[in-house]
Amino acid sequence: MLSRTADHLYWMARYIERAENLARLLDVTYQMSLVPQSPEAANQNWNAIIVLNSLEEPFAKAYGEPSAENVLRFMVRDESNFSSIYSCLRAARENAHAVRGTLTTEMWETINAAWIDLRAQSFEQIMAGGITEFFEWVKLRSALTRGVTFGTLLQDEAAHFIRMGGLLERADNTARILDVKYHFLQPNGEGEEGGVTDFYQWGALLRSLSAFEVYRKVYRDVITPARVAELLILRMDMPRSLHHCLDKVNHLLGLVGNRQSSETLRRAGLLHSRLHYARIDDVLEAGLHEYLTEFMDDIYDLGNRISQDFLVPA
Repeated sequence: MLSRTADHLYWMARYIERAENLARLLDVTYQMSLVPQSPEAANQNWNAIIVLNSLEEPFAKAYGEPSAENVLRFMVRDESNFSSIYSCLRAARENAHAVRGTLTTEMWETINAAWIDLRAQSFEQIMAGGITEFFEWVKLRSALTRGVTFGTLLQDEAAHFIRMGGLLERADNTARILDVKYHFLQPNGEGEEGGVTDFYQWGALLRSLSAFEVYRKVYRDVITPARVAELLILRMDMPRSLHHCLDKVNHLLGLVGNRQSSETLRRAGLLHSRLHYARIDDVLEAGLHEYLTEFMDDIYDLGNRISQDFLVPA
């Protein structure tokens, strides 16, 4: 496969996954904002999204103070923000268009239709229709794209690069959502039992990652911070966990490996082994924020190495 084709497929998948995970992050922040709290605490929670995406300077220049409306407008529909949902779906469509001949008809029509639908809506129209409904729409379009991709595309190198891009993006965003929300919720905990407000907020976090029902099935008990972290980091059978994503990435790298990718495969294997043999007590004792920060640095490095070994150099 030509490296340019692989590059477009890889980034198409990353942008679609990024739009979905941004919708998940914004949705859980919005749900948590409905819980009674001070205006300062609410704005701090919204500002965490800006900080998490390293967008402090462009946001401050365009909107000034963080608030629910400003952050939502900036992260949902702002065309000048290259990290907004609007920009992600536009970039996904542009990458798909560049390799139109590699995609199936169903894939192209799904991606193109999502972009056309979003382009036709202003931020005011999105808010009037319900912001939660919009986030559900983004998640549904992403799921639909995955479905037609792996239901219609030949399972060759093209499918491998699409899958790899989506999994790397998912792992990075799961770590980011957990890092921000875990530490926002932790000071409000009331021990192992927790209160009604804590249950609502932890439940919102789990639902944002489609993990609430999974948590109930696995643990059959009250929601506790340690178990939430364990589910989203170490559970191999949880589709959005860091362990699951890196296990699949490691496998896919083995399938597409070439003569110059041995170091990349080694590092992916090392990162996967650290997740495979970790225990949540050790992770929490060392510091969850530090663990997740190191993981995100490793994912960034892995993404750069994949670009160098297989894709068009940035």
